[in-house]
Amino acid sequence: MKAATQQNIKTLGITIFVLIVLNVLGSLFFHRFDLTKDKRYTLSETSLQIVKQVKNPLSIKIYMEGELPADFRRLQQETKQLLEEFQAYNNNIVFEFVNPLENEDESMALIKSLYQKGLTPINITVDDKGKQSQAMVFPWAVAVYNNKEVNIPLLKNIMGASTEQKVKGSIQHLEYSIADAINKITKDKQKKVAIIKGNGEMKEIHIAKMLMQIRESYYIGPFTLDSVAKNPTGSLDALKKYDLAIITKPTETFSDEEKQVLDQFIMNGGKTLWLIDQVSADMDSLYNQAGATLAYPRDLNLNDMFFKYGFRINPDLVKDEQGSPIKLATGEQGSATQYQDFVWKFAPQVYPESQHPIVKNLGGIKFDFASPIDTLKNGIKKTVLLQSSPYSKKIGTPAEINLNIVSEESSPKDYVGKGNLVLSVLLEGNFDSAFENRVLPFKENSFTAKGKPTKMIVIADGDLAKNQLDKNMMPVELGYDQRTGNLYDNKDFMMNCINYLLDDTGLINIRSKDLDLPLLDKEKVYENYSLTQFITIGLPILILLVFGLAFTYIRKRKYSK
Repeated sequence: MKAATQQNIKTLGITIFVLIVLNVLGSLFFHRFDLTKDKRYTLSETSLQIVKQVKNPLSIKIYMEGELPADFRRLQQETKQLLEEFQAYNNNIVFEFVNPLENEDESMALIKSLYQKGLTPINITVDDKGKQSQAMVFPWAVAVYNNKEVNIPLLKNIMGASTEQKVKGSIQHLEYSIADAINKITKDKQKKVAIIKGNGEMKEIHIAKMLMQIRESYYIGPFTLDSVAKNPTGSLDALKKYDLAIITKPTETFSDEEKQVLDQFIMNGGKTLWLIDQVSADMDSLYNQAGATLAYPRDLNLNDMFFKYGFRINPDLVKDEQGSPIKLATGEQGSATQYQDFVWKFAPQVYPESQHPIVKNLGGIKFDFASPIDTLKNGIKKTVLLQSSPYSKKIGTPAEINLNIVSEESSPKDYVGKGNLVLSVLLEGNFDSAFENRVLPFKENSFTAKGKPTKMIVIADGDLAKNQLDKNMMPVELGYDQRTGNLYDNKDFMMNCINYLLDDTGLINIRSKDLDLPLLDKEKVYENYSLTQFITIGLPILILLVFGLAFTYIRKRKYSK
């Protein structure tokens, strides 16, 4: 056997041995490499923990297949790559992309079933070099696990944003959307949420969408304080079994016994979410012949409790130049009433500036007759979550609120040193009891004056959690304004608050993950369309052609001798 042949066999043997060793090591040590600058395909620790919960086959159908506009092809590709990451860590996760419009005979039945599940399509205008066309897209996925099903929204509706910006925002939230859905469908419920009743709080139908969202992840139940009058100790013991109490827009005065129950719930580590209207005013009372209503302070008998905890809700209204749009009748043309858009300054449209996980990356949040909050020094950590714009100010009450305010002219000078009013605040720490060194309204052997570590969030507007009702008196999406067609981020803000208070901070941190997704400047592309085509398509072909000709020429010269 020739020495060269022996050397080749030896090299081949070494190569095969190295490949076998690498395969064995690869099966023993699992690692995936993410070479992107922002590590967009590196799953967070929370996502990895959620993936471990999947013990049985989990099927995900994504309804984004077929001919899609360019922006949605990018969303489709990002979704596929992210799901491949989830699948790589747990092969119980399987997914497929489905085109709901592929088969004309079956598509109508499929679309109807998707509608019934709440998976509504969006019609978008595709602009290709000035030519516009309409396209229907279903930016949804459905996950099925152990006969349970959950919808996954893939497109985040960002008010006033272009389709391209919406897709960018959706990619930012993609890991959260998928991880949250998997968590809901695989994790057993553990935490309990009490919806406090008995003091004129909002009816369930007006907070139905929030309740439905909470119910997907937590146990939830109404808790009436009416029983406090007869059995305060028993009511307190029952409330202590819950992890979070939500008080939504009470309108009737709290008794001292009811306050003590809530206070001792907090002292024992219970979390609270306060949605308080300190001023009585609402939009429905404005739609009368005069177009006016009287706003006046509301006495809930909670001020001393709030003061002790470290905050105060002032009986004023916030008037903000960055208000929400409102449609008002301005006259008639023939038999049709004419409507015009105005800015309603008593409905601040708040865009979060804080980098706290609860509000990071959220869009506009709509308030309605909000009041300013003052924070007090008492050793409790306070984080401002939401505040009005610099061009806002307090309006003392009682005061007449009139629809004619929409035509009022104002100047930046009117708001110098008055804006940035606090509308929502997070408080964390060991609270002191509001009944410390006071005669107790009812005898309690286990009364605690110094509380365990806990958290509470205060929102100075009960209507922030209120969903509107459609013409059939059915609740519409929380944050959706039927009068203007705008969708605000009220639902995401509320759920972030609840998740944070219940220590599900991991999911919030996924939501606030930053990705570097530069948008394509279409105007520049159109201006240099031919050059762009040549660089991206023609130049690579030209380089290959030149290389091929050069290689052929050199080869001919070498072997023709």
